[in-house]
Amino acid sequence: MYQLLFWVGVIIFFYILPPVLLITFVFKEKLADYGLSFKGAFKDYKLYVLMLLVMIPLVLYFSRTASFQARYPFYNLKNGEGFYPNFIIWELFYFIQFFALEFFRGFMVHGTKQRFGFYSIFVMMIPYCMIHFGKPMPETIAAIVAGIVLGILSLKSKSIWMGVAIHCTVAITMDICALWQKGMI
Repeated sequence: MYQLLFWVGVIIFFYILPPVLLITFVFKEKLADYGLSFKGAFKDYKLYVLMLLVMIPLVLYFSRTASFQARYPFYNLKNGEGFYPNFIIWELFYFIQFFALEFFRGFMVHGTKQRFGFYSIFVMMIPYCMIHFGKPMPETIAAIVAGIVLGILSLKSKSIWMGVAIHCTVAITMDICALWQKGMI
């Protein structure tokens, strides 16, 4: 648990602190302009629901694979251990990590859109794809497609919040499916 929480702490530190400092003190702009605004966040909610309708069956399918089961969940329940408190605490911190990731996406997309326009999405895709290296190949490929779609929707809505919701929903689904496939649920 402590290693996982350290990992989340590192992600929060590097994905949030440098961009916040740059936006606030160097660019002298509002954080809301980098996706933190709730205004317009739910405008295209049907597309996010459609993404979930595509992703959840894929997660169910791939959760049967050895590579998936070896990777998920990040917090492994010990024999006889219940979900509370450790697994629930882990999932809450895991969700915070997804906020940090989506904030970094917002920083990349909204921070480069003046220079690159629509192509800022593909600038963001380079580091986004790289963080999926070492994960199961289907997840890495899906991350490219999902990253492009989430980038487009963030660019259009000027918000990261539905991307956070999608990431958290898919992550909890992946963890539950992995536990289910391992016979722990």
